[in-house]
Amino acid sequence: MTRPISSRRTPRALLATLCAALFVLTGCDTSDVVDEPARTVVTASGDITADLAAFRTILGDSLNKTPGTTTGRREIDWDAVPAAFSDNDAFPGDFFNLTDPDGPNARKRGAVFATPGTGFRVSGTDLADIDPSYDAQFDAFSPTKTFVAAGSAVTDVTFQRPGEATAAAVHGFGVVFSDVDVAGAATVEFFSAAGSLGRYAAPVAPQGISLVGVHFPDDDVVRVRIVSGGGALGAGVHDVSDGGSADLVVMDDFLYDEPRAL
Repeated sequence: MTRPISSRRTPRALLATLCAALFVLTGCDTSDVVDEPARTVVTASGDITADLAAFRTILGDSLNKTPGTTTGRREIDWDAVPAAFSDNDAFPGDFFNLTDPDGPNARKRGAVFATPGTGFRVSGTDLADIDPSYDAQFDAFSPTKTFVAAGSAVTDVTFQRPGEATAAAVHGFGVVFSDVDVAGAATVEFFSAAGSLGRYAAPVAPQGISLVGVHFPDDDVVRVRIVSGGGALGAGVHDVSDGGSADLVVMDDFLYDEPRAL
């Protein structure tokens, strides 16, 4: 289990001054200076309860359930997704940012999903309805439903102001994974408007639970790319621990701070 670790930005002006002073000896100039983003990284496996609580505090202790807030955090745990969008590939990518002012607030959470695959699936069966072997592989962290892209292991998350179509950004995002067998198989990559802020891997936890969450206090995260394993789930496709060729991974809770308009 890994506790939160922090990295602070080294002032670019200070590095530039040092480089200028040493230019004659080293040939260093300011084009060599890399401005690394400050961030706090929280990863855990097994019993993730304490680390998840720590990451929630970093994002904001207030769990927001209505539009119109400016601080605090949002969470998605899939369990309230209705039967019409469960145990099939019909889950809409914009389900959790309904913009109808008369619609339920529970669907106004500011997260929009996309995938190069064929859709998304929310499962109440640990995906055993796709292949019976999955019942022994996957477990929900917050019972009873899990989430996966259909036809792909890639999920992209962008942000809007909850209940609006206004583009937004967050400072942090976290994902709970189920059944990471291979190091580096489940990752979360963060993007600002300028490009990647870094990719972070979930810890290995065979038939168990992993967490990876990152907070960038000085950067606007406009997109997150989640890679949940080495391949897509499917009938007859087994996990690497069950004779298959790829590490299959599914997702549970998503956590992020309140999306703010850009």
